[in-house]
Formats: sequence, structure tokens, C-alpha cells
Amino acid sequence: MADPLFALFTVNTIIGLIGLIGNAMVIIVICKVKLMHTLTNALICNQAVVDFLGSLFLILSSSITVPDPLPDTTDYVIVCHLWLSDFFLWACFTSSTFNLVSLTCERYVAIVYPFKYATLYTKTSVVGMIAAIWLLGLILEGAYAAASNRYENGQCFLSTSVSSRVLGIVLIVFKFFIPAILMLFFYSHMTVELKRSANRVGADAPTVSASLALGGASGETRSENAQQSLLRARRNVFKTLVLVFVTFLVCWTPSQAPPFYTSNEVTARVGCDDTTRQHNSRTGPNDGTT
Repeated sequence: MADPLFALFTVNTIIGLIGLIGNAMVIIVICKVKLMHTLTNALICNQAVVDFLGSLFLILSSSITVPDPLPDTTDYVIVCHLWLSDFFLWACFTSSTFNLVSLTCERYVAIVYPFKYATLYTKTSVVGMIAAIWLLGLILEGAYAAASNRYENGQCFLSTSVSSRVLGIVLIVFKFFIPAILMLFFYSHMTVELKRSANRVGADAPTVSASLALGGASGETRSENAQQSLLRARRNVFKTLVLVFVTFLVCWTPSQAPPFYTSNEVTARVGCDDTTRQHNSRTGPNDGTT
């Protein structure tokens, strides 16, 4: 049993270190370069901060051990609900998902409804959005940890009650399926709009070339070049976000679907970290795992 746990610990540590280094670099670059102090990059920086903390908690949750069984004290009841439940790790994961949706929505408005962008996205609204992202992650995971984790006879384990199962499924719907559907809609609409923009710019290009041949003003050329540059920049950001979205689906779909076709309560929170934490008394007398 020690070898699989050590292998999983090694994998979690490697993934965590990559996440720490990569997200730290993003945070440093955005904070240091003044030209990058934009509303879009504020959301990107927040994404990096959330993922940085998630990577940190992934490493810590895999490496910090606690007594087994736990001492029967109030302090370890808190440890059960806040640490052994992986509350902080899952709160970061949840906030990361909501931030990704917010970032996608911001790009969606900028591309599809550019004239409404300045009204909808201001410094105040973005700050409020970031605060809401953090609060939602803490509240949703705090509610699940309080309702589903039990501490009995020195053991910290997930409840097998029907209400706990239902709550787990409801949270997965709100944290995974609804965000995935929203982002799929946003990206589909953005794809259509970017193609329309490319067609418009392409249709205008011959007109500009003809005017230049006749000695037309260079202002039209600069305007056309600006449109092409803007379209190219939007495409680059769009491609990056699509890659992130696909990665999100690939990584999370296998771990979020099981609750809908299995009766095992543990799978309601299935994930690499849960397996690693079994040696920390994550399972209890009512669980079938050891």
C-alpha cells in the first residue's frame, strides 16, 4: 500500500511544483509590467493566484500527516472539517472554475458586444467579480464540509446520508456542468463572431488596396491595419482560452461524472487527492475503503 501512496504523492508534488512555478511567473509578469494592468489581465492574474494556492494546498495536503486515530479534542474536530476534508484545496478548485467562467464571459462580451463592454466591465465591477469568485468557493465548499464530514471515535470520514449524496451532486452540477455548458456556449458564439469579423476585414482589404493604387490616403491603411491587429489579438486570446477550456474538460470530466452512475459515496468527491489522504483517516467505519 505504501508504494502506490508514495507514487501518488510524487505525482501530486510534481504537479503542484509545476503549478507553483508557472502561476508565480504569470503573477510576477502581470504585476511588474504596467502595460499589462488591464481588466482582462486582472482576471488572468486572479486565475493565477487561485491556481497558485491550489497547487500549494495540493502539495501540503499530500505531505502533512495527522495522528491516526485523531485525539478526541475540539481542535481535531476543526482539523477534520477544515483540513482532512481538503476544504482549502477544493475551495481553490471551485474558485478557479468560477474565475475561468468569468474570464470567458469577459472575452465574450468584448468580442460579441464590444459597445457594451465599457459599461459592463469597470474597475469596480471587476473587483466585485473577483471578490464574489473567492466568496463562492469558500461558501460552497464550507457548506459541503460542514454537512458531509463526520468525526467519530477519532475517525474523520464522509457521511453516507442521502442528503450528503444529494448535496454532492448539486454542487457538482453548479461547479462543473453549468460552467462547462456556459463556456461551451460562449466559445461557440465567439467562434461565429470572429469568423464574421474576419470576413468583414477580408472584404474591406481589396477596397483599401485599390485606393492605395490610386493614391489614396494612408489613414485608411492604418485603420485597416489596426482592425487586422485587433482581430489577430482577439484570435490569439480566444485560442488560449479554448485550450484552457479543453484542458478543464479533459481533467475534470472523469472525476465529476461518477456520482451520477454509482452508489459509492466516496466518488461524490473523487479525485487524486482523496486517494492520497486515505492514510490520514479520511475514511471511516461506514466506508468500504481502507
